[in-house]
Amino acid sequence: MAEHGLAPRLNIVTLGVSNVAKSRAFYEALGWHPSSASRDSIVFIDLGGVVLALFDRDHLADDATVAPAGDGFRAVTLAHNVESDAEVDAALAHAERAGARIVKPASKVFWGGYSGYFCDPDGHLWEVAHNPFVTLDGQGRLQLPPPERES
Repeated sequence: MAEHGLAPRLNIVTLGVSNVAKSRAFYEALGWHPSSASRDSIVFIDLGGVVLALFDRDHLADDATVAPAGDGFRAVTLAHNVESDAEVDAALAHAERAGARIVKPASKVFWGGYSGYFCDPDGHLWEVAHNPFVTLDGQGRLQLPPPERES
């Protein structure tokens, strides 16, 4: 625990999916390799410090004790940042070849970057973006300025 609350940390993003094997095959087609800790019922993929987990949607809802019903936009997107506009185009083309549906083709965006969106087989939205105002480290991790401090 942080001194004054919860430490700012994200370890795992779990996507509730309709078919774990189908979702695993999609992400493998992206070139993402499941961990040996994966099982038929759950898949773990290391995304460079954050883990993407794929788990049956109904079982995930049951685990959280919420209803599994509900489709459409959930006010959440996942983002994959790259170092150039050309890399955005290449990543979206690769995702489409892997079976993704392109939701929004890449274009210049209002905040000054370049991005597009695809969705996985369960409709989870992924943004692929080049943000010229931030940098990526050698492992592709987004580098933000230090946190603001209270006066």
